[in-house]
Amino acid sequence: MGMRLSRGGCSMSLLRERTHPGRPEGDGNSDNDSLDGLDRREDIAQFPYVEFTGRDSITCPTCQGTGRIPSEQVNELVALIPYSDQRLRPQRTKLYVVLSVVLCLLASSLVAFFLFPRTVVVVDAGIRSVTVRFDHSNMKVLMNMMSTLNFSNPNFFSVLVQSVSSQVLYMKTVIGTQQLNNATTILPLSESQVNYTVSVEIGMSAPYVYAFCTMPSIKVHNIVVFMQTTVKTSYMVRTSQNSLEAYRYIDCGSNTTYHQMGNQPFSLDPPLL
Repeated sequence: MGMRLSRGGCSMSLLRERTHPGRPEGDGNSDNDSLDGLDRREDIAQFPYVEFTGRDSITCPTCQGTGRIPSEQVNELVALIPYSDQRLRPQRTKLYVVLSVVLCLLASSLVAFFLFPRTVVVVDAGIRSVTVRFDHSNMKVLMNMMSTLNFSNPNFFSVLVQSVSSQVLYMKTVIGTQQLNNATTILPLSESQVNYTVSVEIGMSAPYVYAFCTMPSIKVHNIVVFMQTTVKTSYMVRTSQNSLEAYRYIDCGSNTTYHQMGNQPFSLDPPLL
């Protein structure tokens, strides 16, 4: 008997074996048997979907002779696939796994490289200029000190300078403060400068300073002040703080400005008396 499975495995009929006329049966010739089996498979393969209802035939219970699976049974039927089917043997599995791992590592490395936060470099460029005024009635020295901060952003995203806070001390006495909020935004991989001015007042706490700064016989009236500057920056979800401290020489006798590199003062105006 030969078994035929119709389209999609929906109908199965039992066919009688066909014997070719003139060919002896049971002669023990293996070549004839193999040829006869090949002929039977070719003959069976030529049959379209036909429901055989002869004496030795049965109707497929799944298709009920229609050649189609009922829609209500789609989720109830199970297809059997031979173990030797090539679909059960995926090819290049190791290659796909290795490529997936390499791509994941590469993507992770790129994300870490571009989004990893780097420290913003803050450099105190010193005092750029000093404007001096005198309050002769109260014996006070009034100065406006403009300083510069250089920022360098090594990140691939913008950085916000939230605040710049500075105070100036003379002989451990605070003589001036300044608070600057939302100073600037530094673009990715770029540099920027922030200028800020601190108003300084030296009065009754140090009366000798007024006498020294207004003494006409002295050409350069240098005094030493101590500056403390705090800078807060924010980028992404991180906030950092930099503290800068430095001693500065300033000429309290006249308006002065400084070279960017040398910090050596030279007089712009004659002393104000």
